[in-house]
Amino acid sequence: MAFFDIEGYEPVWLSGLETIRRAHGNRLRALIGKRLRHVHLTWFVEYDEWLPDAPVVADFGDERLEITHWKFDELSLTWNTIDPYGKSSWDWGDPAEPSPLRWRRDVFPELSALEGQVLRDVELLDCATRDMANGMVAVGFVFPRGRFTVFNALDENGIEFTEPDSSYRRHSLAG
Repeated sequence: MAFFDIEGYEPVWLSGLETIRRAHGNRLRALIGKRLRHVHLTWFVEYDEWLPDAPVVADFGDERLEITHWKFDELSLTWNTIDPYGKSSWDWGDPAEPSPLRWRRDVFPELSALEGQVLRDVELLDCATRDMANGMVAVGFVFPRGRFTVFNALDENGIEFTEPDSSYRRHSLAG
């Protein structure tokens, strides 16, 4: 069974800055200069809220990056396995029930404001604290007029729209 019953999506969990950079650094760097089309989030229809456990899908046209944080330090970055356009909702395996989940791209106005902008940088943000978050890697996207970061919010995704705080070591992939 696929993660959250999302057809075709199987996360690949990695931990640690160097492991993630080796596995995905070149492909993340290749996103620089591309326009952000949309960021899709999973919407839990019944509760009328974002489901942060499910992947964040950043659509750059010819590449869709799927980001999911899990446990305290595990991150999955997968590419082009989720189609939020072709299947906008899904049924968690019971087609007789109304779909509890739906892809939405209008959840945060800050994300909508970034649509159409050209990506200037991707940052891998390494958390350097003295608690369980130490070593967690977040992914930051920098645009001419704003940014967003997908981080580990204790076993789920979190999204921020401000500069990373001083607990992060920033590793630009812009070169």
